[in-house]
Amino acid sequence: MTDETPKVGVLAASPAELPIMRQAGLILEKFGIAHEVRVMSSSRNPDLVDEYARTAFERGLKVVICSTGLSGHLAAAVAARTILPVIGVPIATAPQMVGNEALAITAQMPTGVPIATVGVDSSVNAAVLAAQIVATGDPEVAQTMWQFKDDMAEGLKL
Repeated sequence: MTDETPKVGVLAASPAELPIMRQAGLILEKFGIAHEVRVMSSSRNPDLVDEYARTAFERGLKVVICSTGLSGHLAAAVAARTILPVIGVPIATAPQMVGNEALAITAQMPTGVPIATVGVDSSVNAAVLAAQIVATGDPEVAQTMWQFKDDMAEGLKL
């Protein structure tokens, strides 16, 4: 991450989900987008999550990526308290769980609390989506994203 103000927040609901969510940070670094990665639980520390979500816009964030296990609480709590786009990354939290439950929970938020949802354990796609959102207001990131799209069309991988 650079020293500039973070544009993307990446939140893991638990230390166990952090390795998957760190992948988003690696992609954001590749695109040159300042970001922050934090672990916070809406169940264990709801005041911290509430403060983070309520202040995200004024701190300069443009989008927040949240892990969403079986409860989906973190992404829902953030989405309910910010005007920023929230991207949910459903996490297969147990070996026997393929993630379909987390995917369904993340996609089924109540009216007025939208969470953009990517595939199970796909924090990479969440980071690409976040970069595209940031690119709408940042010409430098837009150029990087156009190059990324061109590279993808030529068969180059991330």
